[in-house]
Amino acid sequence: MKTIKKELVINHNPFETRIGLLEAGKLMEFYLERPHDKGLTGNIYKGKIVRVLPGMQAAFVEIGLERTAFLHVTDVQRDLKDVEDFFDKDDMAAERATDTSRIQDMLKAGQEILVQVEKEPIGSKGARITSHISLPGRHLVLMPASHRIGISRRIESDKERKRLREMVARLKPKEFGFIVRTASEDMTMSEIKADMDYLIKLWSNIQKKCEKQAAPALSYEEPDLILRTVRDLFTVDINRLVIDSKTEFERVARFMDDFMPELKDRVEHYDGREPIFDVYGIEIEIANALEKKVWLKSGGFIVTDQMEALTAIDVNTGKYVGKKSSEATILKTNLEAVHEIVYQLRLRNIGGIIVIDFIDMERLSDREKVYNALKEALKVDKARTNILKISELGIVEMTRKRVRSSISQLLCEPCPYCDGNGLIRGRYTVIMEIYRELLKELPSWRKRKVLLYTNPAISDYLSSNRSVLEHLEKSFKKRIQVKAIDLFHQEQYEIM
Repeated sequence: MKTIKKELVINHNPFETRIGLLEAGKLMEFYLERPHDKGLTGNIYKGKIVRVLPGMQAAFVEIGLERTAFLHVTDVQRDLKDVEDFFDKDDMAAERATDTSRIQDMLKAGQEILVQVEKEPIGSKGARITSHISLPGRHLVLMPASHRIGISRRIESDKERKRLREMVARLKPKEFGFIVRTASEDMTMSEIKADMDYLIKLWSNIQKKCEKQAAPALSYEEPDLILRTVRDLFTVDINRLVIDSKTEFERVARFMDDFMPELKDRVEHYDGREPIFDVYGIEIEIANALEKKVWLKSGGFIVTDQMEALTAIDVNTGKYVGKKSSEATILKTNLEAVHEIVYQLRLRNIGGIIVIDFIDMERLSDREKVYNALKEALKVDKARTNILKISELGIVEMTRKRVRSSISQLLCEPCPYCDGNGLIRGRYTVIMEIYRELLKELPSWRKRKVLLYTNPAISDYLSSNRSVLEHLEKSFKKRIQVKAIDLFHQEQYEIM
């Protein structure tokens, strides 16, 4: 079986961090973090129950965010259900609750509770939280509320699974449970023990901090995007990790020395003049991921409409007219669309309810082929999915686990020109495009003064947030003057 080359490419500046996961040179996953908009998943809070809703079997919890967080009864009852993908089916069957406790018997308004963010706030919805804490390390995940041991399903060797299970069983304290992560494969007892000791100490520190806090309060904050990526994604199947920031490269190197020295030689610092995302072709792929229409090689295309409650994907034959029959043309277009749809779901990080409208297929055998192809293609997706059988109309209903915001939610904001019915690039995204453009232009710019023409909204934002321009002015010893042009679209700008 041919091994696919995988690379992690990190672009960092003082104002944002962007990470691309490439497989065979193609962007498969995209991550973004900005200082003013850091991710919350994995953070632990000491919260206070605001309201218990027996009719929904849920509670709203104040944890110090803009909106109250949502805690469902299953998030109070369960032990390891939220990490189902890591466990053997037999293990999970033993863990599945037959408990019929009601939330009003378990929680009451004003009660303080330690919770962890499971899903980011998305749209008008607050964060989804759980009261069963999990602390991920490099090789293990600590489950303070359990005593069981789970093994990652991606460790396929029965011999290795048995070795790791027995090793963790010997090392762990009775009161804790652990998940053995994929990165633990072939690791020694001393390496596993070091990770275990670190996690137990971390949990002890969180408990001590929590005792001194008044709710609502942040008790533990997950590491930033770069270190989370190195911890969670940088496994033995990643060929290399490239970073364009010298400071971040050195920080990652220190992290590697402490937790994963065996992979340190795969980390590289990029110091070329051309921006790193341009070198790897990532900028173009990000721009394409914001488009509604995606063309297929045959001439067909798919259209993606993303809404708050669901995402609709429509498949069309487009320019493709086929050679034999209409049935063959439709089947080929649908099968080609399957692979592009799965790729787009992963790249755009689309979650929730997804409805795919394939071109109508009269033959049951053709519908089965498309359905089976979709099931097979989804196996490479790490997010949990559930799909229903394809209908006679060619409709597939599916769900994909949503943990973080999609790429359009990260990079765009509601359009002021159409009252939120569409999306345009957000002001900060446009400013970052200007920043990257100036980084390319200014080194060869002879004059000391630069004129930047922008939409008034961008001009106002730059005037009240001078740090981006001041950083460039200081770095290149140039003066950047911003002028607003009323007729400019928000995404439009000119550098003179």
